Amino acid sequence: QLLVTIFSCVFSGVWSVGGLEVSTGKVSTLEAMNGSTVLLPCTYSSCIGIKNLYFNWTKNGTTVLCEAVIPIEGVEPKVSVFHERVEFVGSSKSNNISILLWNITFEDEGDYVCFAKNPKEKNRNHSAIFTLIVVDQVKEVDNTLTVIIVSVLGGVIGLVILIMVIKALVVRFLCKGDEKNKECLVSSGNDNTENGLSGAKGEKQGTPKA
Repeated sequence: QLLVTIFSCVFSGVWSVGGLEVSTGKVSTLEAMNGSTVLLPCTYSSCIGIKNLYFNWTKNGTTVLCEAVIPIEGVEPKVSVFHERVEFVGSSKSNNISILLWNITFEDEGDYVCFAKNPKEKNRNHSAIFTLIVVDQVKEVDNTLTVIIVSVLGGVIGLVILIMVIKALVVRFLCKGDEKNKECLVSSGNDNTENGLSGAKGEKQGTPKA
């Protein structure tokens, strides 16, 4: 199974960067409100496994927030925390070395570096940066233009529906009028025919015999 994993790494190109990868996720920048608690995410992966994997978190690449060594896969590390508002929330079972930063202040703003190195891969260093921006309040998205566009579209659709309803009523009214006119014409034609037949019979009966 180990050989299969190694070959998989080689063909996928991961081996070319030393096997170990460290990531802070798809979003590497977070804007958080002053006084809130934020998660600083970080995960690692290795094609050939780990042994005595060392990792740490630093702020701006200098101040060490926490550090630990993961002996082997699945064994939880004993994390040393050097910041009173930092809490380690990761787990080696899920390759997670994330931390929480409680009650952030404006002084907490900056770049947080998740660093790791795996002795099985010749101690190559790997890191990922997560940028924290602290604000008084989170910016609200201005939906004014969206509301205006939706209102206009709604009005246009409503007007089109109203025109269609009026048109249908007018057509229906005109059709009823045409039907009445046809009935009148047919009725008038029948009366004239009956009158003509009656007159002819009368004239025939009134002719004197020779």
